[in-house]
Amino acid sequence: MKFAFAGIDFLGGVFDALIQAGWTPIKLFTRPCDGIYDHNEAVVALARQHRLPMQLSRLRIGDLDALNAAHGRDWALVVAGYPWLITGWHGRAAYGLNFHPSPLPTGRGPYPLFQAIREGYESWGVTAHVLAEQGFDTGDILAQDIFPVSPGETHESLLAKCQMAARRLASGPIARDLPTRWRRPEPQGDGSYWARVSDADRTLDFRQEVEAILRRVRAFGSIETIARLGDSRVFVAAAEGWREAHTHTPGTIVHRYRRQIVVAARDGYVLVTRWSLVPINEAGQIGR
Repeated sequence: MKFAFAGIDFLGGVFDALIQAGWTPIKLFTRPCDGIYDHNEAVVALARQHRLPMQLSRLRIGDLDALNAAHGRDWALVVAGYPWLITGWHGRAAYGLNFHPSPLPTGRGPYPLFQAIREGYESWGVTAHVLAEQGFDTGDILAQDIFPVSPGETHESLLAKCQMAARRLASGPIARDLPTRWRRPEPQGDGSYWARVSDADRTLDFRQEVEAILRRVRAFGSIETIARLGDSRVFVAAAEGWREAHTHTPGTIVHRYRRQIVVAARDGYVLVTRWSLVPINEAGQIGR
Protein backbone atom coordinates (compact mmCIF):
# COMPACT_ATOMS: atom_id res chain seq x y z
CA MET A 1 0.00 0.00 0.00
CA LYS A 2 1.12 3.55 -0.71
CA PHE A 3 1.31 5.87 2.28
CA ALA A 4 2.32 9.35 3.35
CA PHE A 5 3.82 9.71 6.82
CA ALA A 6 3.35 12.70 9.12
CA GLY A 7 5.56 12.71 12.20
CA ILE A 8 8.98 12.96 13.83
CA ASP A 9 11.48 10.53 15.32
CA PHE A 10 9.41 10.17 18.54
CA LEU A 11 7.34 7.41 16.88
CA GLY A 12 9.28 7.39 13.64
CA GLY A 13 9.71 3.63 13.90
CA VAL A 14 6.21 3.40 12.44
CA PHE A 15 7.51 4.96 9.22
CA ASP A 16 10.33 2.45 8.95
CA ALA A 17 8.21 -0.54 10.02
CA LEU A 18 5.62 0.06 7.30
CA ILE A 19 8.34 0.32 4.67
CA GLN A 20 9.93 -2.90 5.97
CA ALA A 21 6.49 -4.55 5.76
CA GLY A 22 6.31 -3.73 2.04
CA TRP A 23 4.33 -0.51 2.00
CA THR A 24 5.42 2.19 -0.48
CA PRO A 25 6.13 5.67 0.95
CA ILE A 26 5.12 8.64 -1.18
CA LYS A 27 5.80 11.69 1.03
CA LEU A 28 7.05 12.77 4.45
CA PHE A 29 5.36 15.54 6.41
CA THR A 30 7.43 16.54 9.42
CA ARG A 31 8.09 19.73 11.39
CA PRO A 32 10.98 21.84 12.66
CA CYS A 33 12.56 20.32 15.79
CA ASP A 34 14.77 21.80 18.49
CA GLY A 35 17.27 18.93 18.49
CA ILE A 36 16.99 18.70 22.29
CA TYR A 37 13.58 17.26 23.07
CA ASP A 38 12.25 16.85 19.52
CA HIS A 39 14.12 15.26 16.64
CA ASN A 40 13.41 14.39 13.02
CA GLU A 41 16.83 13.32 11.78
CA ALA A 42 15.86 9.64 11.44
CA VAL A 43 12.63 10.19 9.47
CA VAL A 44 14.34 12.77 7.23
CA ALA A 45 17.22 10.36 6.54
CA LEU A 46 14.75 7.60 5.69
CA ALA A 47 12.85 9.91 3.35
CA ARG A 48 16.07 10.89 1.61
CA GLN A 49 17.05 7.25 1.29
CA HIS A 50 13.79 6.63 -0.59
CA ARG A 51 14.02 9.95 -2.48
CA LEU A 52 10.71 11.19 -1.12
CA PRO A 53 9.39 14.72 -1.20
CA MET A 54 9.44 16.30 2.27
CA GLN A 55 7.47 19.13 3.82
CA LEU A 56 8.23 21.01 7.07
CA SER A 57 5.22 23.32 7.01
CA ARG A 58 1.79 22.29 8.29
CA LEU A 59 -0.10 19.76 6.19
CA ARG A 60 -3.03 21.50 4.50
CA ILE A 61 -5.93 20.35 2.35
CA GLY A 62 -4.06 21.52 -0.76
CA ASP A 63 -1.28 19.04 0.06
CA LEU A 64 -3.84 16.25 0.29
CA ASP A 65 -5.32 17.36 -3.04
CA ALA A 66 -1.88 17.11 -4.63
CA LEU A 67 -1.38 13.56 -3.35
CA ASN A 68 -4.88 12.64 -4.50
CA ALA A 69 -4.15 14.01 -7.97
CA ALA A 70 -0.94 11.97 -8.16
CA HIS A 71 -2.15 8.73 -6.56
CA GLY A 72 -5.95 8.77 -6.54
CA ARG A 73 -7.54 7.58 -3.29
CA ASP A 74 -5.48 4.39 -3.11
CA TRP A 75 -3.14 5.46 -0.31
CA ALA A 76 -3.07 5.90 3.47
CA LEU A 77 -2.20 8.93 5.57
CA VAL A 78 -0.28 7.65 8.61
CA VAL A 79 0.30 10.04 11.52
CA ALA A 80 2.58 9.51 14.52
CA GLY A 81 3.89 12.33 16.71
CA TYR A 82 2.52 15.16 14.54
CA PRO A 83 1.33 18.23 16.52
CA TRP A 84 -1.21 19.71 14.13
CA LEU A 85 -4.80 18.54 13.66
CA ILE A 86 -5.22 17.17 10.14
CA THR A 87 -8.57 17.59 8.43
CA GLY A 88 -9.92 16.94 4.95
CA TRP A 89 -8.37 13.55 4.26
CA HIS A 90 -11.78 11.87 3.78
CA GLY A 91 -12.43 11.48 0.06
CA ARG A 92 -8.79 12.18 -0.77
CA ALA A 93 -7.20 9.07 0.77
CA ALA A 94 -8.50 5.59 1.44
CA TYR A 95 -7.31 5.60 5.05
CA GLY A 96 -6.26 8.07 7.68
CA LEU A 97 -4.86 6.77 10.96
CA ASN A 98 -2.88 7.95 13.94
CA PHE A 99 -0.55 6.18 16.38
CA HIS A 100 -0.97 7.49 19.92
CA PRO A 101 1.22 6.52 22.92
CA SER A 102 -1.56 5.57 25.32
CA PRO A 103 -4.19 2.84 25.77
CA LEU A 104 -7.04 4.98 24.44
CA PRO A 105 -9.50 6.24 25.49
CA THR A 106 -7.24 6.88 28.52
CA GLY A 107 -4.58 9.54 28.03
CA ARG A 108 -5.67 11.55 25.04
CA GLY A 109 -3.50 14.60 24.55
CA PRO A 110 -0.09 15.77 23.37
CA TYR A 111 2.24 13.65 25.52
CA PRO A 112 0.72 11.35 28.17
CA LEU A 113 3.87 9.47 29.25
CA PHE A 114 4.73 11.78 32.15
CA GLN A 115 1.34 11.40 33.78
CA ALA A 116 1.24 7.64 33.22
CA ILE A 117 4.24 7.26 35.55
CA ARG A 118 3.18 9.96 38.00
CA GLU A 119 -0.19 8.27 38.51
CA GLY A 120 1.32 4.81 38.92
CA TYR A 121 -0.36 2.95 36.05
CA GLU A 122 0.40 -0.78 36.11
CA SER A 123 -0.06 -1.19 32.35
CA TRP A 124 0.22 1.12 29.37
CA GLY A 125 0.10 0.85 25.62
CA VAL A 126 -0.03 2.33 22.14
CA THR A 127 -3.18 2.71 20.05
CA ALA A 128 -3.67 2.92 16.30
CA HIS A 129 -6.94 4.70 15.60
CA VAL A 130 -8.90 6.35 12.82
CA LEU A 131 -7.73 9.92 12.30
CA ALA A 132 -10.61 12.04 13.61
CA GLU A 133 -11.61 15.22 11.81
CA GLN A 134 -12.61 16.88 15.09
CA GLY A 135 -10.60 16.55 18.27
CA PHE A 136 -7.28 14.89 18.93
CA ASP A 137 -7.03 11.14 19.61
CA THR A 138 -10.80 10.48 19.54
CA GLY A 139 -11.17 8.28 16.45
CA ASP A 140 -12.30 4.65 16.50
CA ILE A 141 -9.67 2.12 17.58
CA LEU A 142 -8.07 -0.09 14.93
CA ALA A 143 -5.53 -1.94 17.11
CA GLN A 144 -3.75 -1.69 20.45
CA ASP A 145 -0.56 -3.05 21.97
CA ILE A 146 -0.74 -3.20 25.78
CA PHE A 147 2.27 -3.91 28.01
CA PRO A 148 3.08 -3.86 31.76
CA VAL A 149 4.59 -0.87 33.56
CA SER A 150 7.18 -1.70 36.21
CA PRO A 151 7.15 -0.10 39.69
CA GLY A 152 10.45 1.66 38.92
CA GLU A 153 9.47 2.78 35.40
CA THR A 154 11.24 5.88 34.09
CA HIS A 155 10.30 8.27 31.33
CA GLU A 156 13.03 6.82 29.13
CA SER A 157 12.04 3.17 29.67
CA LEU A 158 8.34 3.91 29.07
CA LEU A 159 9.19 5.85 25.92
CA ALA A 160 11.25 2.91 24.64
CA LYS A 161 8.37 0.51 25.38
CA CYS A 162 5.96 2.78 23.48
CA GLN A 163 8.30 3.02 20.51
CA MET A 164 8.70 -0.75 20.36
CA ALA A 165 4.93 -1.25 20.70
CA ALA A 166 4.27 1.24 17.88
CA ARG A 167 6.59 -0.70 15.59
CA ARG A 168 4.81 -3.96 16.48
CA LEU A 169 1.43 -2.42 15.68
CA ALA A 170 2.65 -0.98 12.38
CA SER A 171 4.38 -4.13 11.12
CA GLY A 172 1.69 -6.48 12.45
CA PRO A 173 -2.04 -5.71 12.49
CA ILE A 174 -1.85 -2.46 10.55
CA ALA A 175 0.44 -3.54 7.72
CA ARG A 176 -1.17 -6.97 7.36
CA ASP A 177 -4.83 -6.32 8.11
CA LEU A 178 -5.75 -2.63 7.79
CA PRO A 179 -8.70 -3.04 5.36
CA THR A 180 -10.37 -5.63 7.61
CA ARG A 181 -9.80 -3.62 10.77
CA TRP A 182 -11.01 -0.49 9.00
CA ARG A 183 -14.38 -2.13 8.42
CA ARG A 184 -14.74 -3.13 12.10
CA PRO A 185 -13.18 -0.42 14.31
CA GLU A 186 -14.01 -0.13 17.99
CA PRO A 187 -15.56 3.16 19.17
CA GLN A 188 -13.64 4.74 22.03
CA GLY A 189 -16.50 5.98 24.17
CA ASP A 190 -15.80 8.25 27.13
CA GLY A 191 -12.15 8.92 27.85
CA SER A 192 -9.72 11.33 29.45
CA TYR A 193 -7.73 14.20 27.97
CA TRP A 194 -4.36 15.02 29.55
CA ALA A 195 -3.17 18.54 28.82
CA ARG A 196 0.42 19.48 28.11
CA VAL A 197 2.46 19.60 31.31
CA SER A 198 3.51 22.89 32.88
CA ASP A 199 6.49 23.86 35.01
CA ALA A 200 4.21 23.43 38.03
CA ASP A 201 3.71 19.77 37.06
CA ARG A 202 7.50 19.36 36.90
CA THR A 203 8.18 20.96 40.28
CA LEU A 204 9.13 18.77 43.25
CA ASP A 205 7.26 19.29 46.53
CA PHE A 206 9.37 18.06 49.46
CA ARG A 207 6.29 18.12 51.68
CA GLN A 208 5.27 14.93 49.89
CA GLU A 209 6.41 11.42 50.72
CA VAL A 210 9.72 10.21 49.31
CA GLU A 211 8.11 7.74 46.89
CA ALA A 212 5.88 10.41 45.36
CA ILE A 213 8.86 12.73 44.87
CA LEU A 214 11.00 10.04 43.26
CA ARG A 215 8.12 8.94 41.03
CA ARG A 216 7.90 12.50 39.69
CA VAL A 217 11.66 12.52 39.05
CA ARG A 218 11.36 9.22 37.15
CA ALA A 219 8.34 10.48 35.23
CA PHE A 220 10.28 13.33 33.66
CA GLY A 221 13.70 11.68 33.39
CA SER A 222 15.96 13.56 31.00
CA ILE A 223 13.30 16.26 30.58
CA GLU A 224 14.10 17.05 34.25
CA THR A 225 12.06 18.21 37.20
CA ILE A 226 12.44 21.52 39.03
CA ALA A 227 13.24 22.02 42.71
CA ARG A 228 14.15 24.73 45.17
CA LEU A 229 17.38 23.90 46.99
CA GLY A 230 18.11 26.58 49.56
CA ASP A 231 18.06 29.91 47.74
CA SER A 232 18.47 28.34 44.30
CA ARG A 233 16.10 26.81 41.82
CA VAL A 234 17.56 23.87 39.94
CA PHE A 235 16.78 21.32 37.28
CA VAL A 236 16.90 17.80 38.75
CA ALA A 237 17.92 15.01 36.36
CA ALA A 238 18.32 12.18 38.89
CA ALA A 239 17.60 11.49 42.55
CA GLU A 240 17.38 8.65 45.05
CA GLY A 241 15.82 8.47 48.48
CA TRP A 242 14.79 6.52 51.53
CA ARG A 243 12.21 6.60 54.30
CA GLU A 244 13.46 7.64 57.73
CA ALA A 245 11.84 9.37 60.70
CA HIS A 246 13.29 12.84 61.36
CA THR A 247 12.47 16.27 62.77
CA HIS A 248 13.66 18.41 59.83
CA THR A 249 11.28 20.74 58.02
CA PRO A 250 10.57 19.32 54.53
CA GLY A 251 12.75 21.06 51.97
CA THR A 252 15.65 21.59 54.35
CA ILE A 253 19.10 20.71 53.02
CA VAL A 254 20.54 18.40 55.66
CA HIS A 255 23.72 17.17 54.01
CA ARG A 256 26.05 17.94 51.11
CA TYR A 257 28.90 15.99 49.58
CA ARG A 258 30.47 17.47 46.43
CA ARG A 259 27.46 17.88 44.09
CA GLN A 260 25.20 15.47 45.96
CA ILE A 261 22.56 17.10 48.16
CA VAL A 262 20.28 15.45 50.73
CA VAL A 263 16.93 17.17 51.24
CA ALA A 264 14.37 16.38 53.95
CA ALA A 265 11.01 15.10 52.72
CA ARG A 266 7.83 14.33 54.62
CA ASP A 267 8.77 10.79 55.59
CA GLY A 268 12.49 10.59 54.82
CA TYR A 269 15.22 12.02 52.64
CA VAL A 270 15.79 12.66 48.93
CA LEU A 271 19.34 12.52 47.60
CA VAL A 272 19.68 14.77 44.55
CA THR A 273 22.52 13.27 42.52
CA ARG A 274 22.38 15.11 39.19
CA TRP A 275 21.22 18.70 38.88
CA SER A 276 21.95 22.04 37.21
CA LEU A 277 21.08 25.63 38.03
CA VAL A 278 18.05 27.19 36.35
CA PRO A 279 19.26 30.04 34.11
CA ILE A 280 18.49 33.46 35.57
CA ASN A 281 16.32 34.42 32.58
CA GLU A 282 14.10 31.38 33.26
CA ALA A 283 14.02 31.43 37.06
CA GLY A 284 11.32 34.09 37.27
CA GLN A 285 8.95 32.02 35.12
CA ILE A 286 9.21 28.78 37.08
CA GLY A 287 6.44 28.08 39.54
CA ARG A 288 4.09 30.77 38.17
